[in-house]
Amino acid sequence: MQKLLHLLFLLWAAQNVALPRAALKDESALGKAMPDLARSAIAGYKEADREKYLDTLFRLQMVAGQYSESLATLKSLRDMQKGPYAAVADIQYEIYSNAKLKQGPFEEAFKQSFRETFSKLDDRSALVASGPFNYDLDFARADLQDSLKQWKDNSTIDDVVALAKKYQPYSVYKEILPMSQALVSEDDHRRYDIQDDLLIKTRHGATISAMLVRKKGVTTPQPTALVFTIYAEAGNYRQAKQGAAYGYAGMLAFTRGKALSPDAIEPYEHETEDIPEVIDWIGKQPWSDGQVGMYGGSYNGFTQWAATKNLRPAPKTIVPYVAAIPGQGLPMENNVFLSANYGWAFYVTDNKYLDDKIYSDPNRWGSLYNNWYASGKPYRDIDKVDGVQNPWLQRWLQHPAYDKYWQNMVPYKEDYSRINIPVLTITGYYDDGQISAIQYLKEHYKYNHNANHYLLIGPYDHFGAQGRRKQPVLRGYAIDPVAQIDTVEVTFQWLDYCMRGGPRPELIKDKINYEVMGANVWRHAPSLEEASNETLTLYLTGAKLGDRYSGDRYALSAQKPSHPGFLLQQVDLADRKNQNNDYYPFPILGKKPDLSNGFSFISEPFDQPVSINGTFSGEIKASINKKDMDIGIVLYEVLPSGELLHLSYFLGRASYARDPSVRHLLTPGRVESIPFDRTRMISRKLEKGSRLLVTLNVNKNRFCQINYGTGKDVSDEDISDAKVPLQVKWYGDSYLKIPVSR
Repeated sequence: MQKLLHLLFLLWAAQNVALPRAALKDESALGKAMPDLARSAIAGYKEADREKYLDTLFRLQMVAGQYSESLATLKSLRDMQKGPYAAVADIQYEIYSNAKLKQGPFEEAFKQSFRETFSKLDDRSALVASGPFNYDLDFARADLQDSLKQWKDNSTIDDVVALAKKYQPYSVYKEILPMSQALVSEDDHRRYDIQDDLLIKTRHGATISAMLVRKKGVTTPQPTALVFTIYAEAGNYRQAKQGAAYGYAGMLAFTRGKALSPDAIEPYEHETEDIPEVIDWIGKQPWSDGQVGMYGGSYNGFTQWAATKNLRPAPKTIVPYVAAIPGQGLPMENNVFLSANYGWAFYVTDNKYLDDKIYSDPNRWGSLYNNWYASGKPYRDIDKVDGVQNPWLQRWLQHPAYDKYWQNMVPYKEDYSRINIPVLTITGYYDDGQISAIQYLKEHYKYNHNANHYLLIGPYDHFGAQGRRKQPVLRGYAIDPVAQIDTVEVTFQWLDYCMRGGPRPELIKDKINYEVMGANVWRHAPSLEEASNETLTLYLTGAKLGDRYSGDRYALSAQKPSHPGFLLQQVDLADRKNQNNDYYPFPILGKKPDLSNGFSFISEPFDQPVSINGTFSGEIKASINKKDMDIGIVLYEVLPSGELLHLSYFLGRASYARDPSVRHLLTPGRVESIPFDRTRMISRKLEKGSRLLVTLNVNKNRFCQINYGTGKDVSDEDISDAKVPLQVKWYGDSYLKIPVSR
């Protein structure tokens, strides 16, 4: 009888998930309907994962107006979570719920609740707690509206839960954003002395705009935590506040021309001149003890390396996350110009701050790539397809080789021999910019064998590598629990170690520190080479493997073919219905790559567990009927279940394979050796029964230049250069070298 009643109750709940038609288009009507919808979802919602269940439940309770219950659920959730800041997780919702339970007007209740809560927090906890109050309401509204457009009358409890989880933050922030920024600022000014209008004059006649944040009441000189960035946002001093919260003079300085600087905005081109001047200025201030440590990610990682090119004055240490190398990681990779950052130039140069409206328009950029690809026009004309001139892209396209223009922006060759300060590089296996971060590391050790350079790397993407909390599931891959680290905490432990005599961060046990995916363990090695104890050489043979698991794939063999033949590929470069080289790791686990063109090679199953630790390299033997081509190589693990896990990839231009600064065209009809080594690092434990899968292809798609092989500047080639199809003979003595540990 009890089971029957429970079943009837669930049927009743399922029948009451319909939204009034008006609620699908009118926010007021939606607001009236959502509480009943949330209550029906609470009654029927089930989730085996206790933490996930509580996280969803407290949100449903908030939508239902059950604020006392939501506070109790949030407390239970925090009790399960680990870390020094678990107590302030989702604190914006705690403040909101408490305000809803108070008597009187909500605005006054919220202000009172905010002040009461923040008055009890130390500086670091307040820093973490203030972060969620930066919220993109327009994006959330658009996301909610997209969900409403897809709503169906026969929606399930799961559909209701998904909708409520989008409605809950939007509805809360819609009420609190008009007040919260002022309240955060009020609390900041209670804690800190803030100067947001500093102007620093350089010897070169430039003006650098900067912000400085220091803890109130501090009278003794302090070391400075400096972030140098192009990402200026009006009134946003958060990164400077971060330094102050950790006991430093926190400083945020901007690329020449940004914020209050009257100069022209010129990305990348002046940092090597300007940052040493800023460091020199800091050292002369009465609040400075003369020590400067730099940190930050992406462009802000590049600026740290730029600061080391001219050594005096230099920072005491740098902590570059996911650092870019202009000309080697973006806007081109291995001399192939990429379109992913096409809109970035508008984002950072349209005005003194950031052009968020332009940059956050995915429809414009997605349409642009499709339209350019379909048009067959030269890559140099992609801005004509867009209809808006892109002068920075045009400037960069003038430098298809890694020439003096790019070399002057960061250390180059012997410059690294003079860099003796401690360096902590932080990046991720799935960081788009990892290729640059690892290149800095390799070059530093190549030219300075005694470099004091450390690496921290795990299963993170570009933004995850920089943040306090990593995505538990990254593009379909559930990261190991030990990979859940706080990058900011590690950074300031490192700064304390370098400038205050504190202990080295516990995780940094050796020069190379890497999380082994699938093993749930961190490993440590004195060098990249010593992270593995064996090199697996595998040949891309033309022989079929011949077992029931390999399908229509060729053998990836540990034995060099005694009589290597070739596989013939013909690519119609004028064809715009198809694309070649499906290389991007999305998703990481479970991807079903397009294998309709190019070739795939599969290994025998491993008879024991083995870990891949490092960057793969190799040499492609090929002959073509043209003078150049772009190559894509992707490395996968084939799990015993048959599912694929993306490990790493290479994308590069054959004519620059031996030297990115000098182009050497291929001779049509001649067998060429094309080496490659600028690939992405991975550490992954492969279980017994796993295999390796390699795809080899010509790169031709909408995401980057199309190399038609005439030998002209690739940016000037167009579809008229594709009259003769590209023919490639891929020879079976081509090979990959993969660093492994058994």
